[in-house]
Amino acid sequence: MEGSDRELIEGCRRGERDAFRALFETYQDQIYSIALRFSGNEALAMDIAQDTFLKLFSSMAEFRGDSSFSTWVYRLVVNRCLDHKRRSWRLIPMADKVMAVLRAPGDALHGLLHSEMRGRVQGAVEKLPADQRIVVVLRYTEGLTYEEIAEVLGCSMGTVASRLNRAHKALGRRLSHWKGSSHV
Repeated sequence: MEGSDRELIEGCRRGERDAFRALFETYQDQIYSIALRFSGNEALAMDIAQDTFLKLFSSMAEFRGDSSFSTWVYRLVVNRCLDHKRRSWRLIPMADKVMAVLRAPGDALHGLLHSEMRGRVQGAVEKLPADQRIVVVLRYTEGLTYEEIAEVLGCSMGTVASRLNRAHKALGRRLSHWKGSSHV
């Protein structure tokens, strides 16, 4: 853990307002970004971010340093996202990053980033199970490695790979009818 994070954590544990403010400023963009990519809704993303910070500050004593602080923060925001999912809201992740993964040379989906297709991709990604959506968000929005995602989600790297693989295949099936389409 970096010294600056350690100092902020200790300051928060002592109840120092400046430490809380600095911690908020350090992580607010990451937390909001994950929440927005997962929810597709600015107001909902703000709610998730607020919930995450409330949980973060109320459970600061639980952070033991077994993982990096940023990994712990990711875990908190992922859990808040999944909590909101359980409350039945729609999820619209980022289509461009998903399409970049699917656009391997020779792939039937190569070159289909037209705006009409983008809506189709969003619809297909929206239908993925939450466990697949969250690995897509963490991998392609946040740029986390498989190892980091595994640590955030508390699963193995094999599970992460499997979930991404299933997401890619499901999206490929749902979008395969666009192959050779004149709409793009």
